[in-house]
Amino acid sequence: MIYHGENMTKKDLKIVFMGTPDFAVESLRALVEGGYNIVGVVAMPDKPMGRHGSILQPSAVKQYAILQNLPVLQPEKLKDGSFIEELGSLQADLQIVVAFRMLPEAVWNMPRFGTFNLHASLLPQYRGAAPINWAVINGEKETGATTFFLTHEIDTGRIIRQEKLPIAETDDAGVVHDALMTMGARLVMETVDLLIEKDGNIETLPQEALYESVGDLRPAPKIFKETCRINWRQSVTGAYNFIRGLSPYPAAWTEIINPCGEQTSLKIFRTEKLNESHNFAPGTIRTDGKNQMDVATEDGFIRILSLQLSGKKQMSIKDFLNGTKIGEEWRMY
Repeated sequence: MIYHGENMTKKDLKIVFMGTPDFAVESLRALVEGGYNIVGVVAMPDKPMGRHGSILQPSAVKQYAILQNLPVLQPEKLKDGSFIEELGSLQADLQIVVAFRMLPEAVWNMPRFGTFNLHASLLPQYRGAAPINWAVINGEKETGATTFFLTHEIDTGRIIRQEKLPIAETDDAGVVHDALMTMGARLVMETVDLLIEKDGNIETLPQEALYESVGDLRPAPKIFKETCRINWRQSVTGAYNFIRGLSPYPAAWTEIINPCGEQTSLKIFRTEKLNESHNFAPGTIRTDGKNQMDVATEDGFIRILSLQLSGKKQMSIKDFLNGTKIGEEWRMY
């Protein structure tokens, strides 16, 4: 597919940026500091925070945009006529989307250079809301970032650029997130530069060229609280990857049960895997009561290094064992 534009410099190319979290701020900052012409920023409406929702908290992207004196649009509904009109008045040549909402065609089809999205995976793999988490959970050895033009189906548009990122066995989702955030910002600028250099006439790759059937694709659906519960009946590698794939956010959780049957919820952030044969039931706790606590899986143990009890701060396993006398009659469920 060919996209047509006119010869222009990065000062001439009018860009509207759309995003929400810190991950998106890095790309917006790179564009601003790189001297690109950001004529507007579209951000989520402020979220009610605090007791009774009495305080409105702006998104990270809005906060940065305000500091840079950039015009900010915050539509409740992206199909709203007044928003479409206001967006059109900015006369953007290009729109860039990073970690935002699904856009209606009236929005993504508006600029003459189109709208491209930065996605934190090597598309077509890990389409969806949580690509970083699922890549780590599934034990991938590499992931990456992709820029692609938006189209009707989410995360399916034609690929502009991609870059790969290795995932170390000890990396958690937070480490991968930060690396992709930096890589993604660079990829966004490279994509804009390519559009300027080629006057919009750029070669793109259909995602269908990268897989034979839908069964080859690994999805990245939105993660909910119940998704984050640890299954101790899986392999030690599966449990280890699951925990690091959800750390530090939203965090894998489990329940610890004392000999009286009382259950306490806790989140687990850092672990080590121990490949040991044993005869313990999954969820059985092995501990010295002072410095170490291991939880049995089907083929080994997960050694817990840091955790957080419900309503408490994150703590080391040593601090946890100092405050809670855990015996081997306790178990995880």
